[in-house]
Amino acid sequence: MTKDVKKIVLAYSGGLDTSVILKWLQQEYKCEVVTFTADLGQGEEIEPAREKAKAAGVQEIFIEDLREEFVRDFVFPMFRANTVYEGEYLLGTSIARPLIAKKLIEIAKETNCNAIAHGSTGKGNDQVRFELGAYALNPDIKIIAPWREWDLLSREKLIKFAEDNNIPVDMKHKDGGSPYSMDANLLHISYEGRDLEDPSVSPEEAMWRWTASLKTAPDSPEEITIEFKNGDPVGLNGKALKSHEILHQLNKIGGMHGVGRLDLVENRFVGMKSRGCYETPGGAILLKAHRAIESLTLDREEAHLKDELMPKYASLIYNGFWWAPERLALQALIDTTQVRVNGWVKISLYKGNVTILGRDSDNSLFDSNIATFEDDRGAYDQKDAEGFIKINALRMRIAAKQIKK
Repeated sequence: MTKDVKKIVLAYSGGLDTSVILKWLQQEYKCEVVTFTADLGQGEEIEPAREKAKAAGVQEIFIEDLREEFVRDFVFPMFRANTVYEGEYLLGTSIARPLIAKKLIEIAKETNCNAIAHGSTGKGNDQVRFELGAYALNPDIKIIAPWREWDLLSREKLIKFAEDNNIPVDMKHKDGGSPYSMDANLLHISYEGRDLEDPSVSPEEAMWRWTASLKTAPDSPEEITIEFKNGDPVGLNGKALKSHEILHQLNKIGGMHGVGRLDLVENRFVGMKSRGCYETPGGAILLKAHRAIESLTLDREEAHLKDELMPKYASLIYNGFWWAPERLALQALIDTTQVRVNGWVKISLYKGNVTILGRDSDNSLFDSNIATFEDDRGAYDQKDAEGFIKINALRMRIAAKQIKK
């Protein structure tokens, strides 16, 4: 099979896994390797990846700032659906994979590579996400997943390979041993491995990077206002901002107040359960705010239909089907509902809590003349309720009489 691979583009972070993979690909496949590093707002300097790739002999190095495209074209469309996987997970890792797959395929075409490579393990979801996305965009692409081929099946073995090949190893755990398996972008940061592999063990406080503990979070709440247009956030505290700027600011504010921590045992697509910890401060705020503005602007059945479809939509993203026709069809339906989702939401952040203080919209369907507990001056005829109830009770009354026979 190696002889069929002429040139490879590797999704490369410059971290332990992909640094080892780069060297391994060069040794095993004996062909040119192109590196692609995506700036998705992970909060760490990515330029060192260029120097590491150069030091490894890479001739074509791609480093792209994808922050705006990531949030505008992937995160925000997902949030229009109020997407949550298994009731809690905001899909921070899942939603980044289709964009990376898209860029890998584009770079492969540009550089005449006939294969792409990634650092996902054979046990994880990301291998599925990357590869489903790649095949959807280029059905003839060859895919190399070293974790499914080599015998370096532990963090310790990776570190040993790195040391033997003079590959710098960053982010070793302060207490020694392998680091957490981490993934970060503008939506979240995730942690797996080490003590987290025992679901009964609490995560160490020093693990968390973005969010303050509730003990050290400010003792006073902070109020913010988010403006929405067509279902997407467009401004924060009265200031218009780009998509990635809004999410970045919400991460900083929410993190300071301890918002967005999650410790989850989830069901992977490949069949096993896994335990991961996540920090998603900006996403936790946006989810609450978006539901608040929708509560004013969506028709009841429209909103309920979205809620019914959301778990399916979430599973499609989690399982890697972003480019599948059914996800695209659901997105078209969801986007149709967002045309009137305009207005602002006022929020209080305090000790990990996100509390809605108010909301308003020029497209509001809330009619105080009808909803009031005071005299509505004939806006709603309460006598109409009697027939409404009897019609809805008819089938149950018929059934009740049948039971009595």
